[in-house]
Amino acid sequence: MAELHDLTALEQGELIRSGETSPVELTEHYLQRIERAAAVSSEYVDGAFAFLDPDAARRRAREVAAVGPVGDGASPLAGVPTAIKDLNLTRGVPTAFGSPAFAGYVPEVSDGVTLAIEDAGMVSLGKTSTPEFGSPCYTEPEGRPPAVTPWDTTRMAGGSSGGAASAVAAGLVSVAQGSDGGGSIRIPASCCGLVGLKPTRGRISGFPMYGDPVGLATSGSIARSVADAAALLDVQAGRRIGDPTWAPAAGETFLAATRREPGRLRIACFDAPVIAEVDIDPEVRAAYDATTALLSSLGHVVEDIAVPIPPEAVGVFETCWAVLTALSTVTLTPEQRGTLRPLTRWLGERGEAVSGPEFGLAIGQLRRHAADALVALTPYDAVLTPTLATVPLPVGAIRDDTDPAADFEAQKRFTPWTSAWNVTGMPAISLPLHQSSTGLPIGMMLAARPAEEGVLLSLAAQLEAAQPWRGRRPPLW
Repeated sequence: MAELHDLTALEQGELIRSGETSPVELTEHYLQRIERAAAVSSEYVDGAFAFLDPDAARRRAREVAAVGPVGDGASPLAGVPTAIKDLNLTRGVPTAFGSPAFAGYVPEVSDGVTLAIEDAGMVSLGKTSTPEFGSPCYTEPEGRPPAVTPWDTTRMAGGSSGGAASAVAAGLVSVAQGSDGGGSIRIPASCCGLVGLKPTRGRISGFPMYGDPVGLATSGSIARSVADAAALLDVQAGRRIGDPTWAPAAGETFLAATRREPGRLRIACFDAPVIAEVDIDPEVRAAYDATTALLSSLGHVVEDIAVPIPPEAVGVFETCWAVLTALSTVTLTPEQRGTLRPLTRWLGERGEAVSGPEFGLAIGQLRRHAADALVALTPYDAVLTPTLATVPLPVGAIRDDTDPAADFEAQKRFTPWTSAWNVTGMPAISLPLHQSSTGLPIGMMLAARPAEEGVLLSLAAQLEAAQPWRGRRPPLW
């Protein structure tokens, strides 16, 4: 008999609306489940969560239960437990951005994502773990256990939304928000056997900081099903007054898009790495080939194409990435700088060495590369690549505190495709369509034209129906 945590987030929301369970009961179920998981492996729970506040979660659940889902426009996720990434400002809740430099920091305001999740009536259990300032593609924050995949707890959960993915994959929350500036939602989704959705640029407000002048980063969804990911995007999406840019409003809810057929689509495919020279794991390549065959069997037109972004774009992206890191480090005191990880310090110093005009030129160059790629991809409704070049790597396999430059290069080899869609601003999704011979997750990534999340989600739901993954459970469940 299925337990509450075996249900999807939408199924849990439906039980709340029908009166068969309540936000209080559901929250208590997850808190007890986390306690049991901690008794088995406290390191797993501490690697997934940067901060847990059971008492605050219980108070919030009682508040939501007292109001109940209100009106026809109420979120179907009202009352469902979740958690907020440690990069997101959350008023009154410790938020360290994955760094000892901000230990003990408690924001006085919440950002737009946190507010949207609260407004939808969801119940946050705490903060999910992230690496320092969300920079690396693995989640191994200083002084804390790493976030690991429940499919093999010796292997990484990916990053930077590794804590969120680790929590969802082990059934410690039903669905979770993440953020993605170069793959930070899709990478951990692939490592943990989940759906990871990065929406189009401007779909979700950056209120109140608006701290990414390049336009690479956005919030998004980490879930066990396409429909859950879409429902959480419905929660987060929308323009706030004062936003400098925004995506055009969708003509339907994103959840509704998962419930219609996509029609016959023209889909571009390539598996040549974009940002690094790397040999693709044979099992990843076999999964990619199987996915192209599946798409063809569903009636879509599948065409091999050349990589739409030139090699010279990589250095430009790295310049922008380093400057974005510097924005997090340049105002730190000498004492705070002394706590930084070598990778953060190296990237920050590299970014601080870039002049204002050089940064402006780099943004312009990156946007021109993006424009050229968007023109090249215009004939296609979607684009398929693998998500990662290999299965989840062992914890520590990438991190190299003695040589941050080597660490950075190893990250590029692990994730040679994901950042391309941050550059173009296209929506992209990683789907857990395959597993390795040893049972490790292998994600496949689809992207769509800007602002066409509906097409992307409809196609993703079709693939989920054709090759379901719901019955898979990791050993740590």
